[in-house]
Amino acid sequence: MAVPKRKTSKARHRKRFATWNGNVEAVKVVRCRSCGGVHRPHVACPYCGNYKGEKVMEPRAKEID
Repeated sequence: MAVPKRKTSKARHRKRFATWNGNVEAVKVVRCRSCGGVHRPHVACPYCGNYKGEKVMEPRAKEID
């Protein structure tokens, strides 16, 4: 296993991780075709249980008003 010869300084460590936080994106969401609820893409709607127009599971969340 490789072992570093010297301790990584705080500046070098923080410089490496400073760019990571800038790359974080908001979670993408889509509207359900059948009920209009908001859910993540490629995932069954938690409000009605449909995926691509077909019933695949029982709803887990409450109905949208």
